[in-house]
Amino acid sequence: MSVEIVKVSDKAGLKLFAEYPNKLYKGNPYYVPTLVSDDLKTFDKKVNAAYDFCDADFFLAYKDGALCGRVAAILNPKANDRWGAPSVRFGWIDFIDDREVSRSLLEVVSAWGAERGMNHIEGPLGFTDMDTEGMLVEGFEELGTMVTFYNHPYYKEHLEALGYSKITDWVERRIRIPDSLPEKYERYSQMIKDRYHLKTVKFSRREINKRGLGYELFELVNNTYNVLFGYSALSPRQIDQYVKQYLSMLDLDLVSFVMDENDKLVAFGVMMPSMSKALQKADGKFFPFGWFHLAKALMFKCTDTVDMLLIAVHPDYQTKGVPALIITDIFAKLIKFGFKWAETNPELEDNHAVQNLWVGFEHRQHRRRRIYGKNIE
Repeated sequence: MSVEIVKVSDKAGLKLFAEYPNKLYKGNPYYVPTLVSDDLKTFDKKVNAAYDFCDADFFLAYKDGALCGRVAAILNPKANDRWGAPSVRFGWIDFIDDREVSRSLLEVVSAWGAERGMNHIEGPLGFTDMDTEGMLVEGFEELGTMVTFYNHPYYKEHLEALGYSKITDWVERRIRIPDSLPEKYERYSQMIKDRYHLKTVKFSRREINKRGLGYELFELVNNTYNVLFGYSALSPRQIDQYVKQYLSMLDLDLVSFVMDENDKLVAFGVMMPSMSKALQKADGKFFPFGWFHLAKALMFKCTDTVDMLLIAVHPDYQTKGVPALIITDIFAKLIKFGFKWAETNPELEDNHAVQNLWVGFEHRQHRRRRIYGKNIE
């Protein structure tokens, strides 16, 4: 039988869409499930502020009556205007090892984009950079993280057979936390603080809320990331959404804030105890017992690994050693709490400023992710 592509039109269909990868990768020791409830919020037009300027539809693939794939078609006009590229995005793509299925899924996104005047297709991308993005092309036998996709090796083969080519890559590293920080790191950090009148500060959650530091944090993200591939600035409503969604989850012991002499935020770094094994135990469900595994990992740091979720440095300070100041501050905390490993978020392969942060630490590049694209014919 031929492949049937069905547009999702109700909540039941969205639930099938969100749950599909948890079924496709069931039993895979490297796959980290997402929480279905979180994904459904991302897909909900009433909840996700990205819909203020984005458009999207979701599609399921069936063959012989069985669900065999999924894909989202996304239009982000803000990003297209920023980068001068009339592109449609494909995201949240998963499929069985059947090229008729993968071809059908990508063709429906291409047609959807062409109807809206787009002449190029690229992905996997989400609504914005705050969503999971990038197709795994190296590191299939490495445990994933809570903010990245896992996919089978055949995905890459399918896309390249369909004429898709590389646009850009992200790399990820696993970094060993030393038993102690070399004295030279401490001296260098102090020199940077003295030279530019900076200080690292620890805030309580009450203090963060009182001064609106969450909003400052995401505004700094906009200033820092607006030159990176595909980035579209977060809107005030998106910032409000993310502040409410993530601020209460932060482990403030693993956050570094860097302030100038006027108490203005100029840089920050956020880490979190790895949630990968807890999410595997939760199996994509918060209830009835998923919350327990997640809370245990978050509150009691019962893992030897942290995920480096986000580092942002104001452009005026990026060449002044401030990133190293953040790393020194946070790694001192990691040593204190007994962590042994740190997993980086995906880093653009040509972002040498970030790559250079790990010189001097024992590390290995263990995963690579790719954005693919092609012209719509």
